Amino acid sequence: MIISEHVPFEPNMSELWRQLSTDNELGLKLLYALDRAQVLALLTAQSKSYKSLVKPNKIYLSNPNLMHALCPSVETGNRRESFFLSQLCVGHDVRYPRQVDFLIDDRHLFEIGGKGKTFEQIADIPDSYLAIDDTEVGSRNRVPLWMFGFLY
Repeated sequence: MIISEHVPFEPNMSELWRQLSTDNELGLKLLYALDRAQVLALLTAQSKSYKSLVKPNKIYLSNPNLMHALCPSVETGNRRESFFLSQLCVGHDVRYPRQVDFLIDDRHLFEIGGKGKTFEQIADIPDSYLAIDDTEVGSRNRVPLWMFGFLY
């Protein structure tokens, strides 16, 4: 429920471990077990490895529909990003870059937003795209968010 309410959940690991009454090692094992079970989707800056567990930069629910079951009011940005991640993580390497929302296959950068989202944040970045909700038709580097549903 906590994850579904936040935009997206950027964990404070020491606070999370305190709330769960656990330590760093066991806590990371629990998070990665939920990632493997496809309950959570952990987004890290480097490739995920279940042999060397690293702190996730962001935590999403792996299925955006779970958000509506767990929380009466789902933040729109979180829903958009969760949907995008759920569609791309099946066949692609998805990582956390600092400047935008997602880095796909170490090449393509995506910023997720509504129809008012501009290119200002990604203007001078090559191979960068906007995944836009609330629009039916895209052009150039503006891709409708719903089209990513065909990738799954």
